Amino acid sequence: MTATPTLPASKPRAISRDAQTHIFVVGQTVRLKGGYGVSASRFGDIYRITGTLPPRENSLQYRIRNESEQYERVTTEDCLELVAAAAPGETGTLRERTFRNA
Repeated sequence: MTATPTLPASKPRAISRDAQTHIFVVGQTVRLKGGYGVSASRFGDIYRITGTLPPRENSLQYRIRNESEQYERVTTEDCLELVAAAAPGETGTLRERTFRNA
């Protein structure tokens, strides 16, 4: 009679302690920074974070969406900057508040 070889039990996967943390959270309003890879027509547009994604080449990624577009974009954290929220009692869109005196 031949004995069946036993396979070693698989080890649980270790959790990486230096996992990166997303700066932005779902629902925050952001703007694309200007620079390489950002078309002039999209630079400065306002987007909302719709999801967080795993890192790509050591840079965390986000799904973002502009209200005037019917699709989402994927971008890295270093291409985004936070848009300041309106102060309590302040009305109007960000564009109206920014350029009201222009």
